[in-house]
Amino acid sequence: MMCPFYRTMEEVAGHLFFHCNKIIHIWWESLSWVNTLVAFPENPRLHFLKHVLGLTDGIRATRWKCWWLALTWTIWQKRNNILFSNGTFNANNLLDDALFLLWTWLRNLEPAFVTHYNQWSSNLREGFI
Repeated sequence: MMCPFYRTMEEVAGHLFFHCNKIIHIWWESLSWVNTLVAFPENPRLHFLKHVLGLTDGIRATRWKCWWLALTWTIWQKRNNILFSNGTFNANNLLDDALFLLWTWLRNLEPAFVTHYNQWSSNLREGFI
């Protein structure tokens, strides 16, 4: 099966979630929020481990791990929407959906997290401090 986003590569996990030309820009954007540059491994497990490398426990580490889960889950949902419901790909919508998912998780995981979504999503560098 071909990648439903770009339709030029075979759909394998490493490509679909991290290396597809339509997806990788979202990962690069999110790395800018925490002022980090890394190379992305092909293997999803190694990607996650590299994603959280060097983070100690705390709010920043929890949020960054949750971001990885929210983004990969949203990518999976968008893939399924394209394949099974004739949906279309829109990188901005994918990013917005993943951010909203993360925000809802943080509102439930962190009792002190009371920031309004619009304020939080327009200040993402501060949201991961």
